[in-house]
Amino acid sequence: MGRLTAIVLGSAAGGAFPQWNCRCPVCALAWAGDKRVSPRTQASIAVSAGDGRWTLLNASPDLGQQIRATRALHPSGQLRGSPIDAVVLTGAEIDQITGLLSLRESTPFTLYATPSSHAAVAANAMFGALGAMARRAINPGERFMLAGNIEAELFMVPGKLPLYLEGDAPEIGAETAANVGIELKRDGARLIFVPGAAAVTPALRERFAKADVILFDGTLFTDDEMQRSHTGTKTGRRMGHMPIDGDGGALQALDSLNARRIFVHINNTNPIQIEGSAERAKVEAAGWQVAYDGMEIVL
Repeated sequence: MGRLTAIVLGSAAGGAFPQWNCRCPVCALAWAGDKRVSPRTQASIAVSAGDGRWTLLNASPDLGQQIRATRALHPSGQLRGSPIDAVVLTGAEIDQITGLLSLRESTPFTLYATPSSHAAVAANAMFGALGAMARRAINPGERFMLAGNIEAELFMVPGKLPLYLEGDAPEIGAETAANVGIELKRDGARLIFVPGAAAVTPALRERFAKADVILFDGTLFTDDEMQRSHTGTKTGRRMGHMPIDGDGGALQALDSLNARRIFVHINNTNPIQIEGSAERAKVEAAGWQVAYDGMEIVL
């Protein structure tokens, strides 16, 4: 049995990078082939303890492409099968669950999610095609075991309901089972994955202080980024994502932590994607890294 290993299958927010219909300043660099930016698929992580079995943290719409790009997830040794043993969801947003449909060809795996996320999946008839998928409901705070003797826990994070469920007057920043983070532990090593956070509470910071690695919401650099780039009308906080910079942003809320800190779930408009940009320099000077597809983390 080896050490806890995580592979960033996808590092982008919903829509990936470059987004298929966008020519914002950052996407325009990608369409032009600028070497300072790299294409990114939508956020998903694979974790293993070295026994050949892998757990996915979220199942992005790009999952098929991500599996083909990641040798550790290729089928081997038999006609049909997969090293993917389970999927754990942090919520039921489109970019967190759609990839489940790529796992529908009759190979068993277990889906771990909160009851509310399971309900959202069950409400869509398309997911009924996943006949080999076992469903296990996990409440926040409940510990459970994953392949390779990895101990896991889901914990509530300020956020909101999935976009397609939020209605006309959504509650933003509530701590509910609709938006959770994942903490993984093995042999004293701790990894935390939080792709969506509207805020960092004292309880979250206390949890983060015990971690070795934190993969955290890096959706937008500034709260009004999409408004200023004319790519959307909502602020980051309205979408349930605290900004990286500014008052109450991630750089401020998570400073002075000893953990290795990595931004993930990065929107196509976010200039931290540009190597050499002032924004990338600022996060790196603060001790952060920017996740990229294929990034491997060994604890």
